[in-house]
Amino acid sequence: MTDLTVPIVEVSLIVALGAFLLYLMSYHGPWLVRTLKTWLFTTDHRRIGVMYIVTGIVFFFIGGIYAIEIRTDLGFVQGLGLDPQTTLGITPDVYSTLFTMHGVLMIFMFIMPVLAGFGNFLVPSMIGSREMALPRINAIAFWMLPPAGVILILSNANAGWTGYVPLSVQAPGDGIDLWILGLHILTISSMLGAVNFLVTITKHRAPGVHYWNMPLFVWSILINSVLLIFALPSLSIALTFVLSDRVFGTHILAAVNGTPLGGALLYQNIFWFFAHPEVYIMVLPAFGLISTILPKLARKDIFGYGAMAIALGVFAVLSFAVWEHHMFVTGISTNIRFVFMLATMAIAVPSAVKTFNWVATLWGGRIWMALPMWFCVAFITGFVIGGLSGLMLASIPIDYLYHGTYFVVAHFHYILLGGTLMAIFAGIYFYFPIITRRWYNQRLGQIHFLMTYVGINVLLFPMFILGAEGMPRRVYTYLYSGNFQALNFISTLGAYILGIGQLIFLFNMVYSYYGGEPVTTPDPWGEELAVTMTGPAPEPAPVRTPVPLPTATGAEVP
Repeated sequence: MTDLTVPIVEVSLIVALGAFLLYLMSYHGPWLVRTLKTWLFTTDHRRIGVMYIVTGIVFFFIGGIYAIEIRTDLGFVQGLGLDPQTTLGITPDVYSTLFTMHGVLMIFMFIMPVLAGFGNFLVPSMIGSREMALPRINAIAFWMLPPAGVILILSNANAGWTGYVPLSVQAPGDGIDLWILGLHILTISSMLGAVNFLVTITKHRAPGVHYWNMPLFVWSILINSVLLIFALPSLSIALTFVLSDRVFGTHILAAVNGTPLGGALLYQNIFWFFAHPEVYIMVLPAFGLISTILPKLARKDIFGYGAMAIALGVFAVLSFAVWEHHMFVTGISTNIRFVFMLATMAIAVPSAVKTFNWVATLWGGRIWMALPMWFCVAFITGFVIGGLSGLMLASIPIDYLYHGTYFVVAHFHYILLGGTLMAIFAGIYFYFPIITRRWYNQRLGQIHFLMTYVGINVLLFPMFILGAEGMPRRVYTYLYSGNFQALNFISTLGAYILGIGQLIFLFNMVYSYYGGEPVTTPDPWGEELAVTMTGPAPEPAPVRTPVPLPTATGAEVP
């Protein structure tokens, strides 16, 4: 990888896109203009929801490219005993840029937009509203995403996705400044969306739709919006402090109390006060999706509706009371650490409530094992593994051993890949026939599921062992000791299995949009197959009209 690699790739993509647009204008000019006007200027919540989802998927593949490069370096290149600098041109700075951009794009440009897209598409319909409360603000919030994503990619920031000081303050060039600009734009976008959801849900419910009969997905979006409004200002403050120190030389973080360490601790406190609620911002809408799809395909009402809604609120409260567990090893008081350890362990209670209620919903149900249900079950298993490993890290002695190792990487990614990603795919496969009125290819979908599920577990589970053996995170090379090479090689195999599976998913979605079998029933998930429940629902049998029987007097008996 040379300094010219990124510009060459960018220019090639721009040229290819320009050629494609010229082709469309030459042969389909009027159609292209009408289509662009329809989508560019729309304020319809359904169209905006679809654009959120499609944009998020685009950046999912871009962020995945960064991840594949990271794993290729750690697994295939160094796993085979080669030098990453001479083989791939990956230096410490390049590696830092790779995992910085991977983390930021996946969190802010994939997970959050896709979940916001489902919220836009579903919430007004679920509460009986014709539109979002502020449709133009809704459109503005979306159209801030693409330029912010481009700015983030062009920044090539290399301070880690957390942007810790003093590295982010002292990093040369303008990359960090552009990175902060992109994140500020995304923060404004998310705040606008959160306010819009809050107003819509609290003021635009149809008569008869009350808080205690709203779908759980609406509850998840409502609480998610509250989290965004209270957490995002903390991120903006931390980034503004960094930008002020870099541009104006204010030394807000550079030397708090006369020492650089004070600035680092201040930044971490401000950042994690945002970033731990951010974890639940990325998970709560996924809970809502699972709580919507699971009962539908189990042919049962959700078990424990009230407990599920209250658990969402408990997540919101506790998420603001545990940020210090990211700083157990920074030398803070033992009493403070103990309080945050208890608060972190308390999060296991609402997690267990939701998990047991999902399982209880399945228990005794007439389960349709359609493709979305596969992903729902996979979500439960991934979330349990991620949650139990997080409970281990909540313990101060264990955190001392595993902090800053690949054990933490495995835990965090099990929550997001084994959990949130599975819920997103469940939502896409569930709502694709509803949105497009076409079925996707079932066999390709099953292959995608298997490669995704196998790939995630082969990718992440070896990281638990790597962390237990002491391999540090955020390093571009490592000592060839113990099982480091073999485990990294296996983990990278999982990354490639996962990546190939997503290419199958992309092909399936594009092909099925144009050539999939038509949906022939008003509700694609309203009927179940009598023998095998893995494909499209059949057309319902015609209802026979009863024929009146004549009596001896000529009167008809119904």
